[in-house]
Amino acid sequence: MEYRKIKDEDNDGGGSSSGDLESLRGKPISVTNVASKSSELANWKRKSVVTLALTVLTSSQAILIVWSKRAGKYEYSVTTANFLVETLKCALSLAALARIWNHEGVTDDNRLSTTLDEVIVYPIPAVLYLVKNLLQYYIFAYVDAPGYQILKNLNIISTGVLYRIILKKKLSEIQWAAFILLCCGCTTAQLNSNSDRVLQTPLQGWIMAIVMALLSGFAGVYTEAIMKKRPSRNINVQNFWLYVFGMAFNAVAIVIQDFDAVMNKGFFHGYSFITVLMILNHALSGIAVSMVMKYADNIVKVYSTSVAMLLTAVVSVFLFGFHLSLAFFLGSM
Repeated sequence: MEYRKIKDEDNDGGGSSSGDLESLRGKPISVTNVASKSSELANWKRKSVVTLALTVLTSSQAILIVWSKRAGKYEYSVTTANFLVETLKCALSLAALARIWNHEGVTDDNRLSTTLDEVIVYPIPAVLYLVKNLLQYYIFAYVDAPGYQILKNLNIISTGVLYRIILKKKLSEIQWAAFILLCCGCTTAQLNSNSDRVLQTPLQGWIMAIVMALLSGFAGVYTEAIMKKRPSRNINVQNFWLYVFGMAFNAVAIVIQDFDAVMNKGFFHGYSFITVLMILNHALSGIAVSMVMKYADNIVKVYSTSVAMLLTAVVSVFLFGFHLSLAFFLGSM
């Protein structure tokens, strides 16, 4: 009995050693798989965090813009606000780079010095974002915050079409069906049963919304192409050059549009605490957008902003007394 027990234990040990040997033989493959899954999990977490951040920031963006108005108008200069947004984004990118340089040192992928060919592509999206951001303020003369979020979702359609044309990316039938449903949703949510007008938003608002959608879609797709052209390039370097040109073009806009007002009343005339919060929100939103385009794509970005529409509507009920009509509910869904 004792002999049989000892022999059984030896056999068990031998089997274990054989199994261990087999596991060691397959270890390189196992380690590779684990490393790959770990990398995928890390990428998924990063995408999730930046997408969630973008959704929250976007949902409060329209509310802060409306809230910054006094007696129905902006007492501060819109162009100076946009300039400060670009300046803050540039400063945050430099701060992130300084932290990276301190821990990892300066490498080819995170150094600011670059070639003319790499830098020359950034003025195009910078100009597009300038015009789109200016329109973003003036459209509120015709729509409320929830209505703005609905119209803003038109950029999903423009992004899908431009994805197909510029990046040659084929979208699935489900995605195209979603774009069509979004058009129906935008129209449904704008229906007003208590008025002779079919749509609550006047023609000027629709024109601005369509122009904004085209500009946003083209700028987003173009920026994603730039970001992913050199995947190893540090995103903070790419952001820095984009925001430098954004600062330059917004400075030109100040000179053209608000030079006299700034000289007579001061750069920060009409600013309030809400204005400062709005500028901070825009800056963080811009950085979140660039991260989503770097690590995910524009489709994720535009659907993230569409989710923000619902959050904006709910918050507007408490802040501005916005009424969630059946048409808005059905259109949002």
